[in-house]
Amino acid sequence: MSTEQRMGRRGFLKRGGLLGGGLVLGFTVPMAKRLGAQGAPDSKLPAPNAFLRIGPDDSVRVILAHAEMGQGIWTTLPMLIAEELDADWSKVSAEHSGVAPAYNHTAFGFQITGGSTTTHSEFDRYRQVGAMARELLVKAAAAKFAVKPEECRTEKGMVIAGDKKASYGELAEAAAKLPAPEKVTLKDPKDWKIIGKATKRLDSTEKVNGTAQFGMDVHFDGMLTAVVARSPGFGGKLRSVDDKAALAVSGVRQVVKVPSGVAVLADHYWAAKQGREALKIEWDEGPTAGLDSAKQREDFRKLAATAGAPAAKAGDAGKALQGDDLLEAEYYVPYLAHAPMEPLNCTVKLGENKCEIWTGTQMQTVDQQVVAHITGLKPEQISIHTTFLGGGFGRRATPTSDFISEAVQVAKASGKLVKVVWSREDDIRGGYYRSAFLHHAKVALGKDGYPAAWKHVLVGQSIMAGTMMEAMMVKDGIDATSVEGVSDSPYMKEIPDHLVELHSPKTGVPVLWWRSVGHSHTGFVMESLIDELAHKAKKDPVEYRRELLKDHPRHLAALNLAAEKSGWGKPLPAGHFHGVSVHESFASFVAEVAEVSVSKEGILKVHKVTCAIDCGLAVNPEGVKAQMESGIVFALSAVLHGEITFDKGAVKQRNFHDYPVLRMHETPLIETHIVQSSAKMGGAGECGVPPLAAAVTNAIFAATGKRVRELPVRTDQLKHA
Repeated sequence: MSTEQRMGRRGFLKRGGLLGGGLVLGFTVPMAKRLGAQGAPDSKLPAPNAFLRIGPDDSVRVILAHAEMGQGIWTTLPMLIAEELDADWSKVSAEHSGVAPAYNHTAFGFQITGGSTTTHSEFDRYRQVGAMARELLVKAAAAKFAVKPEECRTEKGMVIAGDKKASYGELAEAAAKLPAPEKVTLKDPKDWKIIGKATKRLDSTEKVNGTAQFGMDVHFDGMLTAVVARSPGFGGKLRSVDDKAALAVSGVRQVVKVPSGVAVLADHYWAAKQGREALKIEWDEGPTAGLDSAKQREDFRKLAATAGAPAAKAGDAGKALQGDDLLEAEYYVPYLAHAPMEPLNCTVKLGENKCEIWTGTQMQTVDQQVVAHITGLKPEQISIHTTFLGGGFGRRATPTSDFISEAVQVAKASGKLVKVVWSREDDIRGGYYRSAFLHHAKVALGKDGYPAAWKHVLVGQSIMAGTMMEAMMVKDGIDATSVEGVSDSPYMKEIPDHLVELHSPKTGVPVLWWRSVGHSHTGFVMESLIDELAHKAKKDPVEYRRELLKDHPRHLAALNLAAEKSGWGKPLPAGHFHGVSVHESFASFVAEVAEVSVSKEGILKVHKVTCAIDCGLAVNPEGVKAQMESGIVFALSAVLHGEITFDKGAVKQRNFHDYPVLRMHETPLIETHIVQSSAKMGGAGECGVPPLAAAVTNAIFAATGKRVRELPVRTDQLKHA
């Protein structure tokens, strides 16, 4: 693997925009266009901050400011440039950028991949650079052909004027010498040939043939592999270590202490793992030594009975909830691990004036700042080579940069070129989970059967407290990510008397955003409660939602499409039942209908999930469908299996045998339908997750009459006559 650092903004400016005889272009998006608002871009093109490289061989290389972790941006972002450039798609490829302010997220202000924001936040600026490159190439061709630019047209990587034509590769060097335009005109959507068309992924071939490079694949001559022994309890400290037996293991080269524990360095992973097992360590178990899941749940329940911080309020819910026709329910979801297919890893080469890092990360700017603090180097002396990510789901975007900072600490303490590898057990037990949440709701139905008053209390940890985002995301004691999907629910907003309260206890368990963040539990609870209310009112669950959402056309569009395509209300095979759910998250609207059967012994089978999504413009419909399938499978893993529990301060689960993910035989048939929409674009990476749990458990109720208010679903909950 080459250790050459990719070009950053400074290098681009120094070299005048030329690279390998080709054309390099940079672009950004003005503040007014942040969050990917669509429409004509501002008239003035801003300073460079991401790059397009056109080579003399006609190759079109797109440099991505975001990380590819399975969500498909390796394809979607190049599509945006290729559309405006009129590129030959067969010549288009992509690569990850380095870390530099040039690649900062247009809304968040630092380099990050998260929040299902990549495509819509980059929609304007990636098209701008394509249009900018096309204009320069046309001008270069016009000079070459001795014609006016207006006499030229572009098509599949060629500039054509009458019987004259030249490829982009032939024109790239001349185009690079021309002054950049101050404004560009983007194509009318009716003229799009790539955007909105189903497009196969650019990264498929290398991922299938094994040439794609993930962090775990990084290897250098002389590199040592390290594993770290960490405290079994969160916040625990090392008291003492005897490393004699570890150093006697064949292949073990060094044992060093680091802030997170004790690192064993060896010639290869197996030796390092065997060496770690040979360590004799005494731990101070720390402040969470008595942590117990059952007790914690009771503590959450007691908190829910007290007044919390108000997150949403209208009228007088307490007074309105004095009637007899009430629904009162408690819902509970456990801690969840991210469990990406590729366990955490990081390779570090630390020199006197330079630090190079190879890893799959979602938050390069924060990583760079953390490493600078550890090493004493300047941020610009630290380069991060982002590899493909074998799954992230939020775990590779930690505000503490835990797995990267640990690897740098190992490199610093040992003085070695080292790759730190986490085992699956390390990953499951190593911290950063979706918090457990307890919901207590009390709802009064009006005479028409629809909710007239609603009080809702949530208890669960804040993922923003104590991080750099706390000032922005936590207001008056409310972490917006804890209550999203409840406090801003369209159902809640329509109720004249409602109150949403939040408790954010500090338990010592490290928590983090998990795919779909707060919506991962609020979608389940809200759509389950709506289903409960529909049955209590003796109304069809789809019709009930249609009435409640009559003033919310995008919710309705997704709901109606999913209901139609699933055959809602039509006869199903014997023993099969439907459940429905619809939820907005990340500016997209997703409805899902689950078809399930439940045996008398309580064996659940999810046969089919019909999904409908309104995400605005679907840049790559094939990619959107893939993300819905991915989100549904990810969510069903949690519904059927996901649970992290604690006993005497330690995580009980270890590996996939006791923290399973969905297997092939459990995977339902998934059909995804995209609502044709001209509304503002939303995300696709996470929004398929929130509706799934309720769709399944609502179907379970239809099948058995048993209401599931706790996840994961357990066989003993489902036994029926």
